Amino acid sequence: MSVPLPTLFARSLSNASKALNASTIDDLTQELVQSSLADLTTLSSRILGLSLFSPNENLEDISTRDLVYLLVPYVTAVVRGRVRTAERDERITVLRQTQKDLQTFLSHLENYEIVPEEERALYLHKTLAIADPVKRREAKIKQYQKEKDLRTRIQTVRKRRGQVPLNSDDPPSDFELISSLLPSPSLSRTATADEDEEPDAEVEDILREATLLILRLSYAQAHSQMESMNQELELLLSVPPSPPRARPPPEDERRARQREGESDMWRLDTPSGNFGADAKGPLLDPSGKPLRPFTILPAGAADRAHLQAQVFGPGHRLPTMSIDQYLQIERERGNIISGGGSASEAAPTSSEQLALDAEMNGTAAGEAKAEEKRQKDEKWALFTDENPRGAGNTMNRG
Repeated sequence: MSVPLPTLFARSLSNASKALNASTIDDLTQELVQSSLADLTTLSSRILGLSLFSPNENLEDISTRDLVYLLVPYVTAVVRGRVRTAERDERITVLRQTQKDLQTFLSHLENYEIVPEEERALYLHKTLAIADPVKRREAKIKQYQKEKDLRTRIQTVRKRRGQVPLNSDDPPSDFELISSLLPSPSLSRTATADEDEEPDAEVEDILREATLLILRLSYAQAHSQMESMNQELELLLSVPPSPPRARPPPEDERRARQREGESDMWRLDTPSGNFGADAKGPLLDPSGKPLRPFTILPAGAADRAHLQAQVFGPGHRLPTMSIDQYLQIERERGNIISGGGSASEAAPTSSEQLALDAEMNGTAAGEAKAEEKRQKDEKWALFTDENPRGAGNTMNRG
């Protein structure tokens, strides 16, 4: 018995939602990704076999419960992007397959005219291709505002459907939004009291509105993912491919090499070809390739010890004294001039200080200073008598 389409789609979305926030390198994550991809592949084949969508139909010709299956290529692209790859060529193959899925999804939405013309024009030009940074920023802001507006409208419709928990503030993921469009497996086939209160036509209109809004939101995100994949693919194609791995030697040759290595290990006369510290002969061949190990060190033992002592030393000379000790030595040498400033200007000169000290009458120090001042004045008077003013100026005489 085949699994119904809603159950198959819901199971793939559940596995994809679990693997969405997990690390791609984990084996459990890859099991969920591969299980989801298998269900999506089966779902795509059954949709194609049932001919749910035809290019000859319009949007009005598609039933509301079948609209959700337009999202299958988009979900497949998102899940395929979580596939773990180790090689460059593998990643390129995954990216190209993902681009095909996204292009199929975008073509369906454009053929059925689900996305309004102004929204299609918003994503017509790639933001990375805009050279002007101001215009590129404006385009990104407009795209962000449009996605935010769509999410707000989706939440409003979900509240009308009663699908917004009162005690949850976290926004639902894209896979949870798509799962909310599928019929719940717990619904009974018989009419319930809620169905009697709300007409089926109104329920279907609300569901169709929610489906179209989620399709438009996925259209915007598909364009963003397509642009990122184009950039990654261009980067990968610019990297040269890795060289092919060398084939392992045959079993017989490998065993022969192993036996030869064991025999050389037990020889007493080790060949002095390329090994050994006392090996003689040239260090380099004509092409510059080393023929045997060598050490670049001085030949003298003293020089080696000196270099060895500097291995863990600092790369600069360490100071031998502090700054205060250096200033004290310079002060004792007389290399530091102290004083000056306003205090030095207000202080009396030596002559003025001598005159003040000579006025200390009645003291021995005052009399000594007075005698010193008298002798100084007498010497100055004799000097002025012997050297009249202008006697030494002979530069301007005729």
